[in-house]
Amino acid sequence: MNQIASKGQLRMSLLRWILFIVPITVLLGFTFSQFANSGEENRWFQALAKPTAQPPGWAFGAAWAVLYTLMGTAFAMVLHARGAPLRGLAIILYLVQYALNLFWPILFFGMHQVTAAFWLLAIIFVLALMTTIVFGRIRKAAAWLLVPYLAWLCFAAILNKQIEWLNPSAETLVVPAARTQI
Repeated sequence: MNQIASKGQLRMSLLRWILFIVPITVLLGFTFSQFANSGEENRWFQALAKPTAQPPGWAFGAAWAVLYTLMGTAFAMVLHARGAPLRGLAIILYLVQYALNLFWPILFFGMHQVTAAFWLLAIIFVLALMTTIVFGRIRKAAAWLLVPYLAWLCFAAILNKQIEWLNPSAETLVVPAARTQI
């Protein structure tokens, strides 16, 4: 017997990585979203004209829950692949694109920088594509888990660009403060 760990031990090790990484990935994603006041309750966002392809607000939360779970699982698989060539590069690429992903709602919803948010999405897509390619050289399943994320980034970029076209003054739009009348 020349194995260091059995297949069962290796599966349990991967499961531990997944149980650690996925909740952190999801929690950080939703924390940054809440910090940016993203979504339908944002008064600035409510005042914007929306494209016809704009899904309902609840769909974004559901989609991101799934996407963050898939992303975290893929990242855990790569973290678990100790000794794999390109693992260090894969980790760096993932962390950079994920950090930029976390910043996007702050830029769009918090700072109202619609144009800059579009270009940030383009950068995130390129980095996420590079991450997917490198993940594929380490664990093919990890790369496949990122494909829905790539598709969502394309869809988000289309929505972002359409919002920019429909609202040329979105970045300077000032929404009056909420008032309560008795």
